[in-house]
Amino acid sequence: MTWQSELEELRAREALAEEMGGPDKVARQHGRGKMDARARLAALCDPGSFREIGKISGAARYDENGDLTGVTPAPFLFGKATVNGRPIVATADDFTIRGGAADAGISRKMVQAEKMAHELKLPIVKMIDGTGGGGSVKTLEQIGATYIPAVPGWGDVVENLDTVPVVALALGPTAGLGAARIVASHYSIMVRGLSQLFAAGPAVVDGLGENYKGSTDHSQAKEDLGGVDIHTRNGVVDDEVASEAEAFARARHFLSFMPEHVGQHARRAQPSDPVDRREEALLSLVPRDDKQVYSMRRAMDLILDTGTVFEIGKNWGRAAITALARLDGYPVAVVASDPSYLGGSWEAKTSEKVERFVKLADQFRLPIVHLVDNPGFMIGREAEMAGTIRYGVQAMNAIYKASVPLASIVMRRAYGIAGSAMSNADKFQYRYCWPSGDWGSLPIAGGLEVAYKSELEAADDPAAMLEEIKARLDKVTSPFRSAERFNVEDIIDPRDTRPLLCEFAELAWRKLAAEAGPQRP
Repeated sequence: MTWQSELEELRAREALAEEMGGPDKVARQHGRGKMDARARLAALCDPGSFREIGKISGAARYDENGDLTGVTPAPFLFGKATVNGRPIVATADDFTIRGGAADAGISRKMVQAEKMAHELKLPIVKMIDGTGGGGSVKTLEQIGATYIPAVPGWGDVVENLDTVPVVALALGPTAGLGAARIVASHYSIMVRGLSQLFAAGPAVVDGLGENYKGSTDHSQAKEDLGGVDIHTRNGVVDDEVASEAEAFARARHFLSFMPEHVGQHARRAQPSDPVDRREEALLSLVPRDDKQVYSMRRAMDLILDTGTVFEIGKNWGRAAITALARLDGYPVAVVASDPSYLGGSWEAKTSEKVERFVKLADQFRLPIVHLVDNPGFMIGREAEMAGTIRYGVQAMNAIYKASVPLASIVMRRAYGIAGSAMSNADKFQYRYCWPSGDWGSLPIAGGLEVAYKSELEAADDPAAMLEEIKARLDKVTSPFRSAERFNVEDIIDPRDTRPLLCEFAELAWRKLAAEAGPQRP
């Protein structure tokens, strides 16, 4: 006697699970330009690597004899897979079943996926498409009572943020808990035209009398309330992409820089770019006219391993560029001021972005490279109204608290408190300065006429005297005067920046490897 009949039932139930919400709803999903949950899992993971857990769970239907007549699968899929050959937990909401709402599913599945990640120390990727919340108003009538909200397993979500890389892909309209799940991540992505995110959708906002007058077109109303142009500009979501395929590629790329968990160090890639590459273009990159801008992204391409720069948060906090990259194959986190936006001055959002990124680097033990051209924190009434100094100090605190090695390259300006936030001055300053360096407690141009007010007022030719004062101070502000007093450690030929940073990366990873102890292959 065998168990063949039970195995046949198992296969039948698995086949029902693969139908998801049924042919009509799957076709409707595809008609919206969206992949279904199973196709997404196949596209994200290494080919053939996804092993589903809890596949046959759902709401079963039986006839009067107790025989199975059908199953509505749970609208949440998860399992073990590999990405880039390394194990992860992969999850996907199934929008074809009640719009991915959690009240149509089994909450224990989502909880178990979160527990699996931190207990087995596996990165988790969440493909979110739906509300993921506690149901609709009609649900209350079915229950017969209301309740104080609670999110089963949210403690595990928090635990994961402390222990493993968490990636969230918004792949459709997400509201309530679905939106919260996207934000509770280390790296998040929205797809233009496909993804929206809100605490509550347009109809709910209108219904509560908030005077939100969305478009009469429902799709446009969702875009107006919580589309890509809102949430990748305010910092709620890190990045936008043009397609689901691009979202999967960026998720895989992000994970390639990460360790599998806190306590393990990230992996070095096979070096493909000479350490001693010296780019002539760096010699003329910074203009002599301090009012002219240059491309910091171009500088990064010239200095870092070719083709490895992975920028995060490009569309918000734009006065600083934050990116993962490699130096001689070693992964590093890069912070770089962007002089083409606000002159590189850090406003509140830029400081918030830098703080978050530095904390990410420190948590996952990635050495930090800071390319400095910062004239200071943004000033003016709007900056004061935005609380710029608070966010700026929090960014500075993150840099001071970070315990990973940090190297800074002062390419041009480093002024005021923001300039001092380039690195922790209480530690060894692994720092190099370019001959174009210009630093101080405040830009001289902003204080000249105040500092020399009486002399200028008494002069026969105030304009001529002002030019004479500027000429004198140009000599005093030469970076070589600072080097004489060892206020800067070394002034370097800009072409030597890459070789010196590759040396830093090797020493930094030597320290981190010793800190982490023996690692498994």
